[in-house]
Amino acid sequence: MQRRTLAVVVLAQVLGGAGLAAGVTVGALLAQDMLGTDGLAGVPIGLFTLGSAATAYLVGRVSQRAGRRTGLTLGFAAGGLGALGVVVAAAAGSVPMLFVSLLVYGAGSATNLQARYAATDLASPTSRATAVSVALFSTTFGAVAGPNLVDPLSSLALTLGLPALSGPFLLAAVAYAAAGAVLLVLLRPDPLLLARRLEADAAGTDEVEHLRSTVPARAIEMDTAPASGAHVGATIMVLTQIAMVAIMTMTPVQMRHHHLDLSDVGMVIGFHIAAMYLPSPLTGMLVDRFGRTAMAIASAVVLLAAGVTAAVSPGDSLALTVVALVLLGLGWNFGLITGTALVVDATHPGNRAHVQGNVDVLVALAGATGGVLSGMVVAVTSYAVLSLGCGLIALALIPALIWAAPRRT
Repeated sequence: MQRRTLAVVVLAQVLGGAGLAAGVTVGALLAQDMLGTDGLAGVPIGLFTLGSAATAYLVGRVSQRAGRRTGLTLGFAAGGLGALGVVVAAAAGSVPMLFVSLLVYGAGSATNLQARYAATDLASPTSRATAVSVALFSTTFGAVAGPNLVDPLSSLALTLGLPALSGPFLLAAVAYAAAGAVLLVLLRPDPLLLARRLEADAAGTDEVEHLRSTVPARAIEMDTAPASGAHVGATIMVLTQIAMVAIMTMTPVQMRHHHLDLSDVGMVIGFHIAAMYLPSPLTGMLVDRFGRTAMAIASAVVLLAAGVTAAVSPGDSLALTVVALVLLGLGWNFGLITGTALVVDATHPGNRAHVQGNVDVLVALAGATGGVLSGMVVAVTSYAVLSLGCGLIALALIPALIWAAPRRT
């Protein structure tokens, strides 16, 4: 069942990756065109990340009650609807409709991340990070293809009488709808519901049901045995998300200011997304082999290197921009897989979906904050200051790990 579940999740992640790439690649540029200012260029990333926060909470709740299949299918369906709304808003030149549609579009991003948890429900404790890594790795194919299709999708949009930058959102609508259909039809039996049945069989049904009915959900959440595992995992993912989203959001705008064309932007974001997902199998093995703490520290160091590289590179240097964004994606990959493994370690099937949904809300809100503030920081200071600041934020992972170590012991 774990092999079958992993295969279905992989297929859905390939499709979902193509959907999330649209907002990452051209979201800031679309806002820049429609709003006429750089200061608000981070608003699209902030909005669809804020939408992903609400969706993470809802998908976690629905999954807790009805299983992964129902929660993930509804999330991808909402993401596809939001992508269509962005296309209509761009065609009509309606900024309010664009903002609302971006909020709904964020559902796809949240669902794509939540799907990684489905890969861990039936995994053994010693292979959870590896299972997460396989799910994330599969996202690479769609997520890298999306940015590199910006030019042909823009041409398609123009052929249909739509604004060029709305083209990638046409792909997102189709991709998210297809991902939802795959999960609806093929994710049977539901891995979370099956994991609960297996837990009940192992511990005794009456005892498990008694525990669930008498212990408040929040008490179960906080009583995670390696004491602060879920909290540390959430902290790692929040800090890496802020650093990654802020730099990634303003890089296309920075490139455009230095007269690099849209195909260059697509290539840089493609490399960045490849670095976010492609190393996942190796990262998963390293996390399971060398431990969560070592890989969290590695995440902080790599993100600092990304921030410094982005800060010192000339704006018209395509090669250094690629290096900075690749390091940024790699550091995020280390942090996400490490944090996810810690959260899964600290939960059980009876409370897992609920806790994971709450954690992903924090991660999404962190991304929204990074996206919105990134444009404002650059407008007041510079892209270099933003990049260096984000690298230093990521470095805060190390004191957080030191603070948590005695509690885990």
